[in-house]
Amino acid sequence: MSDDRICVGSIGGAYGVQGEVRIKSFCAEPTAIADYGPLSSEDGKHVFSLTLLRPIKNGFSVRIDSVSTKEQADALKGVRLYVSRDALPALPDDEFYHTDLVGLTVLDTGGTELGKVHAVHNHGASDVLEIKLPGSSTTALLPFTLDAVPTVDLTSGRIIADPPEGVFPDDTAS
Repeated sequence: MSDDRICVGSIGGAYGVQGEVRIKSFCAEPTAIADYGPLSSEDGKHVFSLTLLRPIKNGFSVRIDSVSTKEQADALKGVRLYVSRDALPALPDDEFYHTDLVGLTVLDTGGTELGKVHAVHNHGASDVLEIKLPGSSTTALLPFTLDAVPTVDLTSGRIIADPPEGVFPDDTAS
C-alpha cells in the first residue's frame, strides 16, 4: 500500500435490489467521503464515483456509477475505498490520519520502548492506540489523549507516551 493514498471508507454490500450499496465512511465528517472525487480500491484497479443517496444505520446508501444490480453490489462487499492524500484537507498540528500513526515506535517518557502502533480504534468516545509489545504477539490499548500521548513525532517515527497505570505489563513500562 502506497503512503500517498488513505482509506476513507468501505463497501458493506448491497442495499436493496436496485444496485445501491452500503458504505461506511471513515471520514471525520462522514458525508465528506463523496467530496474527494473518484475513490479507488486498495489495488487501484477499480475506480468508483459515488453519489450519496441517504443516511442509513452505520453509514450511507450510495449509488456507484458502474453498479446497477444487487449482484454487482454484493460482489463489492468488503472493498476498502482509497483516495489520494492530496485530495484530503491539511490537518492541524494536533490531529493525525490513523494511517500515519500505524507503525510508529512508542516510547515511555524515560525512553524505554513500549512497542509499535499496530492499529488505531475508535469505539465512540475517543481514539485508542493498539500497541504491539516488543518480541510478543500481545497488545496493549493506550488511550490516544494528550495526557497519555503527549508527543507524536511523525518525522522521527515515534510517539512518547505517559500511559495510565496498568496499561502495560510491569516489565514493559517503568
